[in-house]
Amino acid sequence: MNTANEAPAETIEVDRIVGGPGVPTGRVAISIVDGRIAELRAAEGPRNGTVAMAAPTNAHDHGRGLRTLAVGAVDDALECWLLTLSREPDVSPYLRAAVAFARMAEGGVANTNHSHSSQNPAAIVEECAEVSRAARDVGVRVAFGAPFSDRNPIVYGDPAPLLDKAPALRSRLQGRPLTGSTVEDYLRKVEEMGAFEHAGFSIQYYPVGPQWVSDPALAAIADASAATGRRVHMHLLETRTQREWADHAYPEGIVQFMDTIGLLSPRLSVAHGVHLREDECELLATRGVIVSVNTSSNFRLRSGIAPVGQFLRTGVRFGIGLDAQPMDDDDDMLREMRLVWLNHRGFGMEDVLGRDRLVEALAIDGRRAVLGDDGGGSITVGAPADLLILDLAAMSGDIVSPDEDPLTIILTRATRRHIHRLVVAGRRVVAGGRCVTADLPGLEDALIAEARAGWKEPAASRDEMIAHVRRYYRCGCHIGKPFQAT
Repeated sequence: MNTANEAPAETIEVDRIVGGPGVPTGRVAISIVDGRIAELRAAEGPRNGTVAMAAPTNAHDHGRGLRTLAVGAVDDALECWLLTLSREPDVSPYLRAAVAFARMAEGGVANTNHSHSSQNPAAIVEECAEVSRAARDVGVRVAFGAPFSDRNPIVYGDPAPLLDKAPALRSRLQGRPLTGSTVEDYLRKVEEMGAFEHAGFSIQYYPVGPQWVSDPALAAIADASAATGRRVHMHLLETRTQREWADHAYPEGIVQFMDTIGLLSPRLSVAHGVHLREDECELLATRGVIVSVNTSSNFRLRSGIAPVGQFLRTGVRFGIGLDAQPMDDDDDMLREMRLVWLNHRGFGMEDVLGRDRLVEALAIDGRRAVLGDDGGGSITVGAPADLLILDLAAMSGDIVSPDEDPLTIILTRATRRHIHRLVVAGRRVVAGGRCVTADLPGLEDALIAEARAGWKEPAASRDEMIAHVRRYYRCGCHIGKPFQAT
């Protein structure tokens, strides 16, 4: 799948290509024609200090142009933090998406799974059109997750005990919208959104997560995916609280239930999976489901560490996602790759995650979660020309060992400041470290100005709201236990 804008033929020379086994060694000239790699040949020019790798995919994100701290949604346990997202002022959906996509591009991202967070569920089709336009303009590929939820908008379970004990919060909490009236209406809207698909933009079903979507709706979406071939993306077992809720609500097993309704298939990708069990991983692997590992987000929102070793043992394929909560709020995919590497390569003498498998997660498996199997994710003749060119010289000025492996250097030092160029389907999206397809500083200024103009002082205290919600879960109300006010 290529971007809509025609890309000129060109040749890029690099000192090395890094990646998995079978990549060419030595200086390489990469010829690009019609958005694909046409030829790899030995380069004859002088060394230029650059290396190329297959461009990364952001396997799970929400495309928020405004960072959450900007609206006072401070990092906390996910269940508390989610309620504070409503502080975000209404802004242009185009600006919101264009800023997010351009920022991702500058962080090295060529493709993203965009789990859309609607500001106005009644206008979701119009929002989709604007996100489609932003994807076209910026030039990254986007799988738009059309959101659906029809239960538990406040907490997992009956909110009455919480609202009875916190009457001051009733209007604030009860105002949280669901994303659609019926699943039938939702499925019709998804087909309507198909009109906005283009070479760099596709539509996926996005039942937000099992705790937010009823059983009949999940089953209907599974059936629709089987009938249409559209991919499905959703959250799954991100937090310990979700695990507790799922075990209470589905004693037969939440993943097993998803399988019985036909939801588990190679068309499905799930975000997080922090609290998956080994037998569940075995089932996901058997069904070809891809998981997005979101390390920074799981740290920031206190969710835990994904069981990547378990994924490897059971054969679960996984990508790497930023989840709009990267470690430094900078959408740096190279730093995120390093965090996954440091957390999961193994401690002491234990070897768990290998380098080649890490590169596959970054470039191939995450890509499949967005695009399906399109033959991309590697620098080979015939593959889509999706390239990340890095300034290796800037990373290695003090290295006196001339034969040091470039991938070792990248895994030790690379960040977004070392990005020289990002090419997506042959189109230059980033050059000199800056997005050249969109005016990111100007877009950011316009977005922030809109947000400040639309800011409304929240009706309820953030700290009070979080305290009551935390007490609800600590009392075990989500698994049927009584609420205690103090």
